[in-house]
Amino acid sequence: KGVQELELVAKVIELEVQRQTILLQIRGELRTRSLKLTDFTDSFVDLKEQLSSSQSKIIQSAVKNGGVVLGTRLAGFKGLLKRELMPGIRLGTELAKRAVFWGRVGGIFHSDELPGYGIIESEVEAIYRRLECGPSDAFVLVADSKENVLDGLRAVVERAKEALAGVPEETRTANPDGTTQYMRPRPGPARMYPETDVPPVQISPERIKRVADNLPRMPEEVAKELGSKYDVGPKLAGELVNSDYLATFEHIVTSTKGVSPSFVATVLTGSLRSLEREKVPIENVTDSHLREIFNLVGEEKTAKESVIDIIKWVSSNPNAPARDALGKLNLEMLTQEKLSEIISKILESNRSFVNENRAKALGKMMNLVMAEVRGRANPKLVTELLRIRLEQFKG
Repeated sequence: KGVQELELVAKVIELEVQRQTILLQIRGELRTRSLKLTDFTDSFVDLKEQLSSSQSKIIQSAVKNGGVVLGTRLAGFKGLLKRELMPGIRLGTELAKRAVFWGRVGGIFHSDELPGYGIIESEVEAIYRRLECGPSDAFVLVADSKENVLDGLRAVVERAKEALAGVPEETRTANPDGTTQYMRPRPGPARMYPETDVPPVQISPERIKRVADNLPRMPEEVAKELGSKYDVGPKLAGELVNSDYLATFEHIVTSTKGVSPSFVATVLTGSLRSLEREKVPIENVTDSHLREIFNLVGEEKTAKESVIDIIKWVSSNPNAPARDALGKLNLEMLTQEKLSEIISKILESNRSFVNENRAKALGKMMNLVMAEVRGRANPKLVTELLRIRLEQFKG
């Protein structure tokens, strides 16, 4: 997998054929050494004593951080771990890649490359003795946290067993130089397709209990509580729960007086979604912007009809406070005196209609006044003042 350049395909194939051919040769050598699967074990040996004075920085770091140094004997593998399969990649490299993938360790040490890496000859000999290695045996050791070391060494032993069969069944990825390396296991018939790029994670009963004790409430339960607490309809409450604005909604309605929870919910769910469809960059409108906008309505600095216009303005001016939109868009609330002047002016301009249609005059004049003052006056106040003025109006 992962060959990005077509001209590299031929080289990848050539080197992979070389690798598999050498793996088959190694299988043949292992068979001549009469190895069996039962020669491998998952019982690993503590090597801290043998490496207590080691100059290896990896080992020193693992021990200092409370980790372990464990090793295992690989019967019949002496000399084979350094066998090159592809340029720069040996059988020991393949064992190391498995340890890194499954054990999350930085790598392994194996006997075919020792002494070296801070491990001296006398320490190598001590490890051979501790692991009871014979003349044809190799060993692998890993230094890290205990859990990682155990997982890493188990992966090493599994890869060593696969060497007895020849070429392992695995998914490999291509490197830029045409070589390949272990990527993940191949799908097997017993696997219901778990995630192959991530090692399995063992989940303890304690963790399951901890999760169970801290499960969030079901959305339906939250929606029902919203409806009861804030007098919001079931549909609107459900939309709030499924939106990104639930916390914003609760903050606004609990800290702002003079705004209806249903109105706030409608803006946060339906109105913002509509603006997004209109390509308004609502991603620029932050929670603090929204809180400020509804505060302006609650403080009667502007009318609720102006909220959408202010949101649009803020989306284009995200670094400015929402309050600035009132002056820029002429959305500041009109004084009662100014509102009365506008009503009188409109009535005078429509004197004939009012005199001839007294029964219909309120509705018609209301539409005309709101067209003039929308976003700058409370409709209830407009209705009240208009009704009073109509009663006073003389033909």
